[in-house]
Amino acid sequence: MQIAHRHRWDLTPRAAIALQERLRGKVVVALLPPPGDGALIAGTDVSYDKHSDRLFAAVVVLRLPGLELVAQATAVDRARFPYVPGLLSFREIPPLLACFRKLPVTPDVVLVDGQGLAHPRRFGLACHLGWLLELPTIGCAKSILCGVHASLPARRGATAPLVHRGETVGLAVRTRTGVQPMYISTGHRAELAGAAELVLRCAARYRLPEPTRAAHILGNQLRLAAAG
Repeated sequence: MQIAHRHRWDLTPRAAIALQERLRGKVVVALLPPPGDGALIAGTDVSYDKHSDRLFAAVVVLRLPGLELVAQATAVDRARFPYVPGLLSFREIPPLLACFRKLPVTPDVVLVDGQGLAHPRRFGLACHLGWLLELPTIGCAKSILCGVHASLPARRGATAPLVHRGETVGLAVRTRTGVQPMYISTGHRAELAGAAELVLRCAARYRLPEPTRAAHILGNQLRLAAAG
């Protein structure tokens, strides 16, 4: 598939922050109609090698409603940017773009293992990737980068607003009864209610929605195979 936008990646952390500040105004929050049967939902994940600077990226595309595998792609790259909280998109997106270029199909929605608007500068990995691809993206994070939320019931489907500096930047969403919630935020060309609905639809069995879970497994398999 084609990549809609491009910019330089050889940036210092200070320049990367400045680029986030500039690009956040390009993020579009838009109604996300419920994807119908046959819609293609992609999941992304990047696995790290603790003993080297290699990154193992994976994108998996599943079809609703049964979440059957349609396509997948992987890429191995060397990190070109340091590990800096809040700037992970500059580290992880280059190998993810290599994966998307290999895909034989274009997803309807992309679920990203990371933050969207729930980011100190409102430009997390899901926002950045969505703008580059010009596709609807949703941040599906396992932990909070910024913001707080009230306690939520233990039942599956319970939600609570994630609030940062007086602004609702995402939702804590209980995807399984009695387990820790996922932290959902819009990336690009999506809105919060529709994002949470789709994540729950894709998380029928596990805490993680199936597209990002499948990408996580594939990325780990790639990393372990490379380690021998």
